[in-house]
Amino acid sequence: MNKATIAVVALLAGGAAIGAYKTGFGTPYAEVVSATPVTQKEPVYGDVLGVEPVTQLVQGTEQVCNDVAVQKRRPERFGNKDGAVAGAVIGGLLGHQIGGGKGKTAATVAGAVGGAYAGREIDRRHQGGEVYTEMERQCHNEPTSHQQTVGYDVKYRTEDGQELTKREQAKPGDRILLGEKDVIVGYDVAWKYKEQSGVIRMDEKPGDRLPMQDGAILVAAKPTDSTKG
Repeated sequence: MNKATIAVVALLAGGAAIGAYKTGFGTPYAEVVSATPVTQKEPVYGDVLGVEPVTQLVQGTEQVCNDVAVQKRRPERFGNKDGAVAGAVIGGLLGHQIGGGKGKTAATVAGAVGGAYAGREIDRRHQGGEVYTEMERQCHNEPTSHQQTVGYDVKYRTEDGQELTKREQAKPGDRILLGEKDVIVGYDVAWKYKEQSGVIRMDEKPGDRLPMQDGAILVAAKPTDSTKG
């Protein structure tokens, strides 16, 4: 056998094709028209080096309640009219004993009126009936202040070795999420050979051309080829 042959596996749309091509002159190549990166989002993390709580003074009020002993007086039997009633009766009796006839009547009336007035004055100055003690629940608001944690200053190291600080609301663990980045996971390669053209998904970025055999691209590729001729 004057010329050696090599078996090459090419993964194409619809399955695998096995081709053989000569290593000498005359190997056909398809022109690479474009190689478009295929990306996907991946999270970016930083290694946490230190965490410092951030606090601030918060002012407010707090309701405070206590059971307090309160002295009270029971009401008089006749309310606040005891003095007036008693004064009128006593004044009338005293007036009745003065004079005679119409004068006795006038004295009785005058005594009752004067007694009632005196009784009202006594009521005005009087403090009421029996004194007793009762427990009452009394509440009031008192000003308060306290330190409250409002965040955390996180010192971290990025993938490229920078040491930076970022404020976070929640306390982080060993790593901190910094965002997302586009990661290239392959290339959609458009190719052309004479009247044929297509697109294949490749793991690596190709050069300017791709080897072919019997109309097939002889490279390992994911089955996204859309060959047309």
